[in-house]
Amino acid sequence: MDIGTQIKTLRLARGVTQEALAERLGVSPQAVSKWERNAALPDITLLPALSAYFGVTIDELFALSDEARMERIQNMLWDERVLDRRAVEREEAFLLEKARREPANGRPFELLADLHNHLAREHRATAASYAQMALERDGWLKEAHGELVQAMGGRLPDWNAANHQELIAWYQDFLDRHPDNWHGYLFLLDQLMDDGRFDEAQRYVDRLARIDHTFRTPLYRGLLLWYSGRREDAMAVWDQMCRDFPGEWCVWFQMGDAMARSCQWEQAVAYYHKGLALQKPPRFVDGLESIAQICQITGDLPGAIAALEEELEVLARDWDTTEGETADVVRRRIRALEERLGRQLRG
Repeated sequence: MDIGTQIKTLRLARGVTQEALAERLGVSPQAVSKWERNAALPDITLLPALSAYFGVTIDELFALSDEARMERIQNMLWDERVLDRRAVEREEAFLLEKARREPANGRPFELLADLHNHLAREHRATAASYAQMALERDGWLKEAHGELVQAMGGRLPDWNAANHQELIAWYQDFLDRHPDNWHGYLFLLDQLMDDGRFDEAQRYVDRLARIDHTFRTPLYRGLLLWYSGRREDAMAVWDQMCRDFPGEWCVWFQMGDAMARSCQWEQAVAYYHKGLALQKPPRFVDGLESIAQICQITGDLPGAIAALEEELEVLARDWDTTEGETADVVRRRIRALEERLGRQLRG
């Protein structure tokens, strides 16, 4: 029970001195110093005051192992819709300290990125709500339209605001230093193709082909042809990919994505279902998410509800997830669709 280390971490995250904490608890600064050096333990009667002061449970005062704590942080990011700001400060301090102590371990920084992206999503949702309120009052507010599009991840018309040059440059440098990292090629290719930089993308597809002999190479050869307007050639490449890798569920999901991009909705749903059938537990729910969205686009609200209900079943059965934001967001979408369907049925 390394409670002293936990007290020190909580104190530093809050930005208070040992003297200030000691005064608040009615003990000497030397006592706090001994706790933090694990030379003594705080009296059990002080635990409620410590937990109240730091905003944690008494159980949380008894430090978890680093791995258990990182798992708890990940679960917090999955399960909480709105993060407690004190918890954010506390866990950020822990992750930064762990990253400092373990310079070869990238996981703390990965979780920090996840944490701040979670906060960014919270801010974007708030921004979208405010922009919508502004436009409900005055639909001619041009800047409010721009803020809404930005908050909801929409397309911006200005090339300088919409291109991915900085991200592309980062991945190009990354691949110069890590030429065998196939993940990097895929993320770079996505950005190059979205910016219409097809000649550069072709060079990176050729580099990918030298290190990768899975379905990923024909997938991206097809995507490059598709985005450059050669759709028949793309389909020929993908048809061969399907013959070469028939048991890869990712192949069929990617085919579903291709059909969805071309608004061939029925074919897309068929491909997603095939990919879902090939997956082994624990199954990902991306295919069901895509089917639900297609059903909404085509006006099939019962189909969308059914796909989302199946998603809840997969989350419960394969991931033991029935509570928290991961499941709650699906339930909110179901309720919204049921209300919309009810209004349609009432005329």
